[in-house]
Amino acid sequence: MAAAPAAAEPEPAPVAPAPAPAPTPAPAPAPAAAAAPAPAPAPAPAPAAAPAPAPAPAPATAQSGAAAPQMAAGALLSPLVRRLIEEHQLDPATISGTGVGGRITREDVLAVVDSHAGTPAAAPAAAAPAPAQAPAPAQAPAAVAAPATAQAAPVSASAPAAAPKSSVIPMVPGTGERVEQLNKIRRITGQAMLASKASAPHAITIVQVDYEGVERVRHAHRAQFKADEGYSLTYLPFISRAVVDALHEFPHMNASMGDGAVILHDAVHLSVAVDLGYEGLIAPVVRDAHDKRLRAIAGDIHDLAGRARNRQLGPDDISGGTFTLSNSGSYGTLIVVPIINQPQVAILSTDGVARQPVVAVDAFGVESIAIHSVGNLTLSWDHRAFDGAYAAAFMARVKEIIETRDWAAEI
Repeated sequence: MAAAPAAAEPEPAPVAPAPAPAPTPAPAPAPAAAAAPAPAPAPAPAPAAAPAPAPAPAPATAQSGAAAPQMAAGALLSPLVRRLIEEHQLDPATISGTGVGGRITREDVLAVVDSHAGTPAAAPAAAAPAPAQAPAPAQAPAAVAAPATAQAAPVSASAPAAAPKSSVIPMVPGTGERVEQLNKIRRITGQAMLASKASAPHAITIVQVDYEGVERVRHAHRAQFKADEGYSLTYLPFISRAVVDALHEFPHMNASMGDGAVILHDAVHLSVAVDLGYEGLIAPVVRDAHDKRLRAIAGDIHDLAGRARNRQLGPDDISGGTFTLSNSGSYGTLIVVPIINQPQVAILSTDGVARQPVVAVDAFGVESIAIHSVGNLTLSWDHRAFDGAYAAAFMARVKEIIETRDWAAEI
């Protein structure tokens, strides 16, 4: 309520310039008998000095105006990266990009934010004294006190900008409850997923895939493959291989969103989401997946997943992905709708594979009921990059490759 009067007092200020000629030194001696009462009204026009502090907010306006040119002059940024930079008031020129072609990625911005997590508190404290000095030249201390409070409000209003950097919500747990702080990975992931949902219009496309051909190859080569490689052959490498081939036929899937533009990537760098013991997830990248066959892709996925769980990944292992796979199939899921890994335009989720009755067609076109291994694939995609027909055609092609390829030739 105290702030309301402070804001109301400056209103007479615009009227003050009209009476200003009246209190000139010459008319003042005229009412000799009323000399004592005359000074009483005099302080009322004194708030005319209030406009003097008004220019104080100008530096803040100048700063905010300067931020826009910095963003405009920077390299091509995705909407997600631009939003994070603006939220945390960073200069893109000071951020080293690790993405394709040196582009700034979400991880680059969040790394800078995390490294400066301790500095924001000092910045507002240092900024606060600046407005306190502005009222000093005022002539009437009593009249300046109110504007000083009014000016302090805009400074404190910028303070909440530091709030998103905190991972702790003050609260008092009740009986049988406890407060658990978010770890670094979950905090960064949460910020990225929230920004992705806010900036990209998500749409989904789902297809059902008959894995019977894949299952027969896995069953026939399972023992020998494990003896040769030291790990089991799962469905994921088959799906990955099919996706990589389909991406070449649908280049707008293997792309990133920029400022009003889509960046198409010739190379396929496949990000594969890895769960870190329910404490978060990370998506290391299979480099140049377009040059690799089934066994090589399986080896890369196994290696990256192991190093991810042992916290042995480097910056190059998690940057530069062009398309992402999320695998929840081992838990027997039916449909999982993932969130796009910005600035990519799509992410594919693999779900559980189960034995189900299907209509099988033999080489002569004769239909019969058979029990096959069946599962769903779900694609989340950015509607800014393409439309539903394109997404459906891509998924149909992935399904076709999985169901009809001679996989035994690649083992």
